[in-house]
Amino acid sequence: MLTAIPRVLKESTLVKSLFLSTLFAFLGCTDDGSTGAGDDPSTNASVKVTATIDVTKRFQKIDNFAASDAWSCQFVGNWPENKKNAIADLLFSTASDANGQPKGIGLSLWRFNMGAGSTQQGEGSGIRDEWRRAESFLDSDGSYNWQRQAGQVWFLKAAQARGVSKFLAFPNSPTVNLTRNGKAYASNGNPNLDPAKYEAFSDYLADVIQGVQRVHGITMDYISPVNEPQWDWSDGGQEGTPFMNEDVAGIVRALNTSLARRNLPTKIDIAEAGKIDYLYQQADKPNRGNQIDAFFSKSSPHYVADLPHVSKVISGHSYFTTSPHDQAVASRKQLASKVAEVPGLEFWQSEYCILGDNAGEIDGNKRALGIDPAIYLARVIHNDLVVANATAWQWWLAISPYNYKDGLIYIDQNKTDGNYYDSKMLWALGNYSRFIRPGAERVDLQVAGNDKGNDALLASAYLDTEQKKLVLVAINSSISPAQLNIQLKGATLRNIKPYVTSDKESLKPGATLEKQEDIILAPRSIVTFVADVQL
Repeated sequence: MLTAIPRVLKESTLVKSLFLSTLFAFLGCTDDGSTGAGDDPSTNASVKVTATIDVTKRFQKIDNFAASDAWSCQFVGNWPENKKNAIADLLFSTASDANGQPKGIGLSLWRFNMGAGSTQQGEGSGIRDEWRRAESFLDSDGSYNWQRQAGQVWFLKAAQARGVSKFLAFPNSPTVNLTRNGKAYASNGNPNLDPAKYEAFSDYLADVIQGVQRVHGITMDYISPVNEPQWDWSDGGQEGTPFMNEDVAGIVRALNTSLARRNLPTKIDIAEAGKIDYLYQQADKPNRGNQIDAFFSKSSPHYVADLPHVSKVISGHSYFTTSPHDQAVASRKQLASKVAEVPGLEFWQSEYCILGDNAGEIDGNKRALGIDPAIYLARVIHNDLVVANATAWQWWLAISPYNYKDGLIYIDQNKTDGNYYDSKMLWALGNYSRFIRPGAERVDLQVAGNDKGNDALLASAYLDTEQKKLVLVAINSSISPAQLNIQLKGATLRNIKPYVTSDKESLKPGATLEKQEDIILAPRSIVTFVADVQL
């Protein structure tokens, strides 16, 4: 069955592709998710490409793939055991069933939302949507109740039990007892924390990190103290506050002290920019852009990179910069160039879901469980890893109750029970997260044969020297099959195992291949090849 047709295709190409796609179906092109190895490629593929991999040319080392527990886990963590465990398996498991089918996508980091206490305020919080309010461990009398955020803590422990070893905590707002307006969102676009409260806010963050470690046995490897400081956060849509670069630096300095006093190992992640442009240019937000220079240039008054708890990472969100493709690539080249100016600095893409209309390529509105948003998502991940050299890639809502393209897993909006639905976006991310494990290095891959610069087929490769594996992820966004010939420099491959995500399959394992030439990629599919490599 044909999926929705990308709007970027020209009409003439569309007619030709539809004809070819129909013809291939009659010629016996596989529609069961197999790579088509063994079929006659001259009749099965309209595009022939060669992926040349040079394992001697190595780039960034992957740290993690992740998603966030905001906001649904506060409720889903209290759902019936069988359902919440099934959801946790989908997110965290690296196990496979007897047929080799992965049970989950094996996230390698989990983001934990430290609530500001809007839940305790109820309707008085001013946040209209109850599902976007967040509980806090802090009581109004200044004491801590470690039984709060119970649903989220359940997912922390479920992740840990399934092998996730890295955790990141993030508040969207300071706690309501510290904010200027007593709310978890700002007023009139002004920072909602007085500088005199930086130390108190930092002590609170460190107290929670220490308390969660002591009571629940989870160590927070990272703390991200501010979120999208470029936005106003004054509409009561969720917890949040803007900050100037000066504010961010002040909070980071205070937090560094608070962590050191408690002898905590947690590193500080900055600065969760609302879009990646703000990392390398001022753009439209004076005193809130140029964040690489602001925090990592020694000549800046906001320089904090020398503090022992500050990670050598700059983080930003890929929102509003993913379409059209040429502009997405151009902005990521600028970002990579700027990051490279700071020795040892890494870029983390720390939040993304599909928003807006994306230059007409895809609309973020309306829930869609099928392959179209998954293909779009995979292309975003590809550009962030290959062009921007991201060492981590993190999704926004792991579990969504909304009619929007913001979830990996969707649920009925029910606080005590309900149905859950895995999306193809979950498995698109899984093509990367399940197989590219922490420590793997991206290696050089050049694609030849994409006629006249056509970007319908994107591919990247990753070398895991510890496991002696090579992972190749190929995205065929065309409605026609593609013939892929893998050429390898500096190593040999054996036991090439494909995993296919398409409109009908979700990381479905195919037959092991010994031959690395003339592999057929199904239309509108994402295929990951995992092979034994000998260097």
